[in-house]
Amino acid sequence: MNDAVKVQRDGAILEVTLDRPKANAIDVATSVAMGEVFIAFRDDPDLRVAILTGGGEKFFCAGWDLKAAAEGEAYDADYGPGGFGGITELHDLNKPVIAAVNGLAFGGGFELALACDLIVAAAHAEFCLPEIKVGVLADAATFRLPKRMPRNIAMELLMTGRRMDADEAARWGLVNAVVPSAMEHARELAALLASGPPLALAAIKAVVRETESLTNEQCYDLMRSGRLAAFEAMLASEDAKEGPRAFAEKRAPVWKGK
Repeated sequence: MNDAVKVQRDGAILEVTLDRPKANAIDVATSVAMGEVFIAFRDDPDLRVAILTGGGEKFFCAGWDLKAAAEGEAYDADYGPGGFGGITELHDLNKPVIAAVNGLAFGGGFELALACDLIVAAAHAEFCLPEIKVGVLADAATFRLPKRMPRNIAMELLMTGRRMDADEAARWGLVNAVVPSAMEHARELAALLASGPPLALAAIKAVVRETESLTNEQCYDLMRSGRLAAFEAMLASEDAKEGPRAFAEKRAPVWKGK
């Protein structure tokens, strides 16, 4: 395990901390290690939710390690399974991931947060895509950000490289909450999600991902086609029977994930 990637299990919750002082920037070795962590999370039936955060209180992640780049790491290097940061291209990860943004999320760090399902920001957190200032674009943010907030504001951030504080991010609906402690709130959210039906959560991620660019009619056709494996698994599961049964018996459901 790369020393810059720290993991901690708490029941069904996995906490992943990127800890590379001073700025938690990501080089190839760190990205590969993060990919291995998230693939193991994906494949572990006992884990249901992950939290991603940065070490310290100043930086969530400053993105690509420019020092490593200066020493020869290419812009288009192989960042390992899951792409940059181990999660930006892990498209079959059907478990919830929460970004606990504890400080500055710049460049690839912002993209890392956008790859998560929920974003919780500390009050002092800031978001920025500075790539335009060095003559390039912010890869994943260019297509992800306009899907997460008003298009014109996303274009402004992409084209100017200005900073956006946590309160503004909340106004545009980019973050779920602005709180004194991002990690504390993320743990509360993770506990809530971990107590839910895992197959339904997986189906939600799969359906959202596969229907983003479809019309409503196409969405219905796809969901009735039998081609969405996670959706079909949910419908055929014991959990799908347990929910109504528990409701009728006026008790808490016991989710088995099968």
